[in-house]
Amino acid sequence: MVMANGRCYRGAAVKMADQWQECMEFAVQVARKAGAVICAALKEEVSIMVKSSPADLVTATDQKVEEMIISSIKEKYPTHSFIGEESVAAGQGSTLTDNATWIIDPIDGTTNFVHRFPFVAVSIGFAVNKQVEFGVVYSCVEDKMYTGRKGKGAYCNGQKLQVSGQKDITKSMIVTELGSNRDPEVIKIVLSNMERLLCIPIHGIRAVGTAAVNMCLVATGGADAYYEMGIHCWDMAAAAVIVTEAGGVVLDTNGGAFDLMSRRVIAASSTEIGERIAKELQLIQLVRDDGRKE
Repeated sequence: MVMANGRCYRGAAVKMADQWQECMEFAVQVARKAGAVICAALKEEVSIMVKSSPADLVTATDQKVEEMIISSIKEKYPTHSFIGEESVAAGQGSTLTDNATWIIDPIDGTTNFVHRFPFVAVSIGFAVNKQVEFGVVYSCVEDKMYTGRKGKGAYCNGQKLQVSGQKDITKSMIVTELGSNRDPEVIKIVLSNMERLLCIPIHGIRAVGTAAVNMCLVATGGADAYYEMGIHCWDMAAAAVIVTEAGGVVLDTNGGAFDLMSRRVIAASSTEIGERIAKELQLIQLVRDDGRKE
């Protein structure tokens, strides 16, 4: 801190932190606006297209909302970079650099959206030097705004979040998804992994249909863990920091350190449960988001 003319001036590091706070507040505004567009579209006829498989859906609303989010942010922060689900689907890359980068899923839970199943989220993560600084997940039908900022805690509609802290997997409730891959061999692994966990035994397995909301449920303490393979960086960037700021852990499904571009994650209320799940999982071979070989 520097004194000049009787006033205190904070250093560059503090100013930078304040800058990220401003970015997070703007992300909340943009997410709320995007959520209003999604909720309005739920009342209209949905135009559906397919991407990587007949179960990997995209709608005109996904594309419209992503364009709206990116154009709003670009106008305010023209030097920042973007990784967006629909931009990547349209051929843009998903390389994470040290530059300030917004990682966006305009509608996490597109299949839910198509069927009007009421769990749909806007997910906005923000990374600098390849580290996620904050995340915003807006579950718009529920009107739940989840936020997490590195070192500052996690909240839902202003209420501080805390994971369950459960360490005994036999007393746990786990969330996961069946995914959109319809390859019979992949489906066998997905179902076999669920069977292994159920036979430990555990209290149960649930699926809400959106990775971001599943992870936020771990942050609230409503679920004790979530795992999935085959998702993308835009599904988990925002929610990962919400989980850790609520006192939880995020790991790779191999039990190692979480890697945002690996397309796999375990989010858990404790290291004990996270590592126990990793021991049971058979891994699925995936192409990383950044294209690097494993």
